[in-house]
Amino acid sequence: MASDRAYDGTSDELSDELPDKAGDGPARAAARRRDLAVRAAVEQGLVSGSDPGEPLVCLLDTAGIRASAQALTSAFASALAPGTPVLHAFAVKAAPLVPVLRLLADEGIGCEVASPGELALARAAGVAPGATVLDSPAKTETELREALALGIAVNADNRQELERLDALVAAAPPRSPVGVRVNPQTGAGTIDALSTATATSKFGIPLRDPGARAWLVGAYLDRPWLTRLHAHSGSQGVPLPLIAQGVRELHALAEEINAAAGRRQVDTLDIGGGLPVDFASDAATPTYAQYVAALREAVPALFDGGYGLVTEFGRSLLAKHGLILARVEYAKETGGRRIAVTHAGVQVATRTVYAPASWPLRILPYDAKGAPLTGPPLAQDVAGPACFAGDLLATARDLPRLSAGDLIGVPDTGAYFFTAHYGYNSLPRPAVHGFTVTAGGEVRFALARPAQSLTSIVAEAGGDLRDALRR
Repeated sequence: MASDRAYDGTSDELSDELPDKAGDGPARAAARRRDLAVRAAVEQGLVSGSDPGEPLVCLLDTAGIRASAQALTSAFASALAPGTPVLHAFAVKAAPLVPVLRLLADEGIGCEVASPGELALARAAGVAPGATVLDSPAKTETELREALALGIAVNADNRQELERLDALVAAAPPRSPVGVRVNPQTGAGTIDALSTATATSKFGIPLRDPGARAWLVGAYLDRPWLTRLHAHSGSQGVPLPLIAQGVRELHALAEEINAAAGRRQVDTLDIGGGLPVDFASDAATPTYAQYVAALREAVPALFDGGYGLVTEFGRSLLAKHGLILARVEYAKETGGRRIAVTHAGVQVATRTVYAPASWPLRILPYDAKGAPLTGPPLAQDVAGPACFAGDLLATARDLPRLSAGDLIGVPDTGAYFFTAHYGYNSLPRPAVHGFTVTAGGEVRFALARPAQSLTSIVAEAGGDLRDALRR
């Protein structure tokens, strides 16, 4: 496990002041809202430092989510030529919760889906087919047929999928815009598992393989119904210049296809998402404005109105606005190391437990009443409840001394963490509450996902089929 000796801390000791003070920046205001929400979660019984009481809850800052969506849309709106069509589609896998998708839809954000389940969530949230994009490397014929019938945009992943689409389009003209995902093969970032533009990535048609580019141009000329191009070259660990390089390759390919066709066949570029997130502080960097600036420098023609745009951000829209709040059940000493055993572990922070070097998280200590915990720093492990030795959120982390009944907050977990539960040890999915803070400092919670019941766990494990294998 990775060791991080620095105590990242929380915002200042709570007071009765309003959550947003004059001079606060967005990060400072978000930290104040977070601390108010922690205290309110304890006062309102959403989580407790003692038993009986809830040992684990997850919170989403709805004001922060709205602010991220607005930052995204305004960054592109200020740079694009007037009238340029643009769809910002949220990557549903980042936070597959219907209330989240509905909240984002209120801000003009559609959905990017990669499975029948994600499409069902988008439709349940009321997201229009025209604001939905289907991306997956393993789409079935049934999925493709449904998407084309509904008018959902489709990005084909490979040659065989294009052949499958040929038959479907011949049988019924598509209501959907259809494109092809390409792999610009521009290289990896610092996390191999998230690098989608490597030479051997499983995604898309590789542009630099021998003969691939010429074949792809010909494929478009043979299929006038192909009107989009898609690439996704960014994610956590990928620097902005490398992301922008992938978008530049995509734009150049569109220009080549249109020149060969003698017309504007490709009219929309789906440039993906994958903006990295700063997990080391409350700062929301890089910003969408910085991302747009990097694109303008690398491929200025992207913003001249010649092409409509689609984006597919996920982590950067939600991560900073999620908080895991868990009780310290026990605190003990072993081998000279203090260990705080909590109810938050691999089930809500899977990536951190299995790949701590790539996914380090901050730990924010609170007392049993939800006030920030202070005191001299002490190297401690923060462990989860799962029954294996590696279930650790932090190792040798310098924190104020944690004791049974205290609480830990794990920020920056609004995407790909507690929203995508991992059922190790049949640990139940925790409740997720959105929160808002009024001008007077009152915190109001709204249930976004109920806690999973033991009855539900048994049902999912075949409880009604107990004797099925005895026949």
